[in-house]
Amino acid sequence: MATASSTTDEMLDDVAGARRLLRTMLLIRRFEERTEEQYTRARIGGYCHLAIGEEAANVGAIDVLGDGDYLFASYRDHAAALAVGSDPAAVMAELFGKRTGVAGGYGGSMHLLDVERHFLGGWGIVGGHLPIAVGAALALDYQDEPGVVLCQLGDGATNIGAFHEALNLAAIWNLPIVFQIINNQYGMGTSVEQASAEPDLWRRASAYRMHGERVDGNDVLAVREAAGRLVAMARDERKPSLLETTTYRFRGHSVADAGKVYRSEDEIRAAREADPILRFRDQLTARGLIDDETYKELRGEVNEQVADAIRQAASAAAPDPAEIYDNVYGQGWREQFARMRLASPFGEDEETRTWQE
Repeated sequence: MATASSTTDEMLDDVAGARRLLRTMLLIRRFEERTEEQYTRARIGGYCHLAIGEEAANVGAIDVLGDGDYLFASYRDHAAALAVGSDPAAVMAELFGKRTGVAGGYGGSMHLLDVERHFLGGWGIVGGHLPIAVGAALALDYQDEPGVVLCQLGDGATNIGAFHEALNLAAIWNLPIVFQIINNQYGMGTSVEQASAEPDLWRRASAYRMHGERVDGNDVLAVREAAGRLVAMARDERKPSLLETTTYRFRGHSVADAGKVYRSEDEIRAAREADPILRFRDQLTARGLIDDETYKELRGEVNEQVADAIRQAASAAAPDPAEIYDNVYGQGWREQFARMRLASPFGEDEETRTWQE
């Protein structure tokens, strides 16, 4: 990672850094495209939310984090995991529900995590992770650690009570946290304008006397510059902030949503014209940092990397069913649950017979 204070011009003069950003965005795009394919092949179960179109908002903000910083995300979390450096094979294995997944197959698509890289989820409850992220920021402050928390959330979470509680506490206690709203214009099938009395979501920071601002979430360097400033402010001044990054999801809310009932074809087509990857590619090409051949090579690299991730995930072992309640109940749960057999005259214990025998 480059330093958080790097300006846009400095990043464009940093060939390695600029290519790193582009490659990570390409990796996320290809990973999500193949994830959609694997879902339709029934290799991935449950819910699955893709971040196709939101690559710049994720990569730009996460790239400024340091080794002592922490990241929280909502359930659209594949991009966050890849941007923070998680192994694509381990992320794909988690989507497949395999033992080699980043969460050991326990979490699946909506509950990714990578403790080694301080990525603490992937949370399935809308807005539910915000108070937990504030708790992490409080712990850093209490222990006088220099770390900062980046808490990503969707636009829909701004109308949840936990959003207001989290921002209020962060402001009262001067906690080192940056709240990043990845505003993709829709909370499921409802637009921000229809759901929010104040659709300029960054303005909500003013209710807590907190700094707030909005940047173009399809411009990876603009996101990176703003996130770098706010992370530095949280680290050096212990001041929280709210960053709204406006972007657009090219797919529906989830893989099960075509996304065409509440959006027109013209709207989607116009959004694709602002594709963050092509925009950054053209910017780097204009500065002479890459050419068509380099771009093709990067695409080829990530395509093979994702293909290999799928191969590894498909061949990985599934978790042991006997461990299904591990990390859920405390020690002695097997003995405790054994008593349930006394009250199962209709065979209710059938599903738990594996671990009893």
